[in-house]
Amino acid sequence: MSSPDDDRYSILWTDGAARGNPGPAGAGARLEDGQGQVLGERSAYLGETTNNVAEYRALLVGLEMALEEKVSRIEVRADSELMIRQLKGVYKVRNANLKPLFLEARKLLGQFAMTRLVHVRRENNQEADRLANEGIDAR
Repeated sequence: MSSPDDDRYSILWTDGAARGNPGPAGAGARLEDGQGQVLGERSAYLGETTNNVAEYRALLVGLEMALEEKVSRIEVRADSELMIRQLKGVYKVRNANLKPLFLEARKLLGQFAMTRLVHVRRENNQEADRLANEGIDAR
């Protein structure tokens, strides 16, 4: 574990999944250092919810893990174009169920010295997808 003074750069991969929309849902997050070494993985069962809520909940799980690991600079990679564009301010958050999750995500993102939000193709997010599905299967 490094000290809080270290300038730690990490990549956070997140994915939410729902079997049905709404349906049983899970969240997955994988945290890697700048060299691709895994710092941590988490999955969670979310109950019955929508895919968009699951995407945000996965991000929150991952950001909390990154803060616990004392990460100071973070690049978030997710395959939810909606979530990434909302967090960048390109899209407004109109859904009442997403607004509090969006606000919590912005609050957590503000705790990092540097953040970068990147939309990735679904096929490039397989590990986070695996973790999200493990979350559903764990119910």
